[in-house]
Amino acid sequence: MKYLIDNNLPPKLAHALRELCSYDKSIEVFALSDKFQSSTKDIDWITELTKDSGWVVISQDRFKKGDAEKEALRRSGLTVFFLAKQWSQEQYWSKAHNLVRWWPSIMEQAERMTGGSAFKVKWSHGSKAKFEQVKL
Repeated sequence: MKYLIDNNLPPKLAHALRELCSYDKSIEVFALSDKFQSSTKDIDWITELTKDSGWVVISQDRFKKGDAEKEALRRSGLTVFFLAKQWSQEQYWSKAHNLVRWWPSIMEQAERMTGGSAFKVKWSHGSKAKFEQVKL
């Protein structure tokens, strides 16, 4: 499984997750900037990822810039995890801590998915933490 952390999250978080997942050679984690130039439009990298199966996207973006992006995501077959609005209001270390807490659940959910799907990741993570399915 390959995970792409969108540009709206610090690349260092993607790199930290990569190191934490290095025990399993079947898991790869990339910052978007590791794979694409920073000027790459969302629709272009989404389209590019569809050429290679097994990608999961983690983003704070809700891709509300235009219908073309949403349509590209719908058609892509990608599994996407959208971080809820509260994530963007948190400081770096709080965000990093919480993403690491959610990471095993994100990986489990991603493994169960075939075809396109989208989920909202709430800020709070407790024993009953669940994903909310999102319609693209």
